[in-house]
Amino acid sequence: MKQLIGIACCVLFHLPLFAQRQPDKIYMSNIHTVQLFLTGNQFGYPIIQHGAMGATELHFDDLDGTVKNYSYTYQLCNADWQPVDLSPFDYLDGFTQNRITQYRASSIASVKYIHYQALLPEKNCMPKLTGNYLLKVFLNGDTGKLAFTKRLLIVNKLVPVAAQIQQPFNTELFRTHQKVQFSIDKTKLNVLNPLQQIKVVVLQNYRWDNAVMNAQPAFMRQNVFEYNGEKDFLFPAGKEYRWIDLRSFRFLSDRIKSANREVTPTEIQVAPDGERNNQRYIWYEDLNGFYQVGGTDVNNPFLQGDYARVHFLFIPPNNQPYSGKNLYIMGQMTNYEYNDSTKLQFNANLGVYETSLLLKQGYYTYMFGTKDAGNSKAPINIAATEGNYWETENNYTILVYYRAFSDRADELVGAYTINSRASRTGL
Repeated sequence: MKQLIGIACCVLFHLPLFAQRQPDKIYMSNIHTVQLFLTGNQFGYPIIQHGAMGATELHFDDLDGTVKNYSYTYQLCNADWQPVDLSPFDYLDGFTQNRITQYRASSIASVKYIHYQALLPEKNCMPKLTGNYLLKVFLNGDTGKLAFTKRLLIVNKLVPVAAQIQQPFNTELFRTHQKVQFSIDKTKLNVLNPLQQIKVVVLQNYRWDNAVMNAQPAFMRQNVFEYNGEKDFLFPAGKEYRWIDLRSFRFLSDRIKSANREVTPTEIQVAPDGERNNQRYIWYEDLNGFYQVGGTDVNNPFLQGDYARVHFLFIPPNNQPYSGKNLYIMGQMTNYEYNDSTKLQFNANLGVYETSLLLKQGYYTYMFGTKDAGNSKAPINIAATEGNYWETENNYTILVYYRAFSDRADELVGAYTINSRASRTGL
């Protein structure tokens, strides 16, 4: 017999209001192309097993072109990315900060830079608890001179997760949304009060800007909690990401309109974009918002890849601006941040939105979305710019956090990723 949990005070909320207080963010304008990924896999989101040394690669470029003294540390955070009330000595073994000693100057690129890299974690600065860690890279041993931050998740998989992607029953959403339904097995945990001790977070394509958490299990049966509430973990499905191939600045790909290699950096004009919400859905393989540093004419793209100033144009309907809304470009290449650096400006003379980004040679995927002007907390909306289609291929990651009554931090005890095309069930 399944036992229904009926707690009226439990509410579902979207994590961005909390998670974006500790975002993946670049603080210095000379820092570009910051990547933290599973070793050998640029598409591998940094969720690693507890105790695994060198399981991730850190890469970044300093375009000042002079060697500097960069160091890093870790900040342990709870499930909502708020820093824990613990000393670093409570969650780090070895030193609390460590220098980045591996760097080289770019070789054949016209835009000169120093490329830094490291294999993390290292044994002399090793997280000893599971959970959410914010990697902080800073200058000259001064944590106040922050260069950038990146999220790193360390898990001890004590909780098995079973999941599937469903088409919502709600007739208003079943063509446009995807519903994540899952169960967790808490057999290995000492759970006395699941509403206080267990937290779950669901990410779409490893995005934290639209993450959902705080739903409570709809049913419990013995040691299994089932999360299948009709209104829980619903995501706009979106559409396959747009793409640009910048692996060569000499041989232009389909979506590149022009390139001027007579200037430094190279100036590249992307073919104009526009709304896709009324276009028929067509599946094609994409990178779900990720990008890959790479080049067709270089041997080591991390050290030899060049930079270009890439210009984007978006043509709105009837060449008129969106009323009361701002337009943003979004993807891992912008850390899904919504600020002046990712906002497109409307050119009234041409009737188009435009922006430019400094990008390294590689393959990039992205979308456009709107936000209510003047409301920084408003969610990003892709319904008009991209459209939402239930058939879209997305990855969903389920994170399970646990806190014993005697602990002062959330442990990450489960992490499971599921693909919508491989597991979906529809009406």
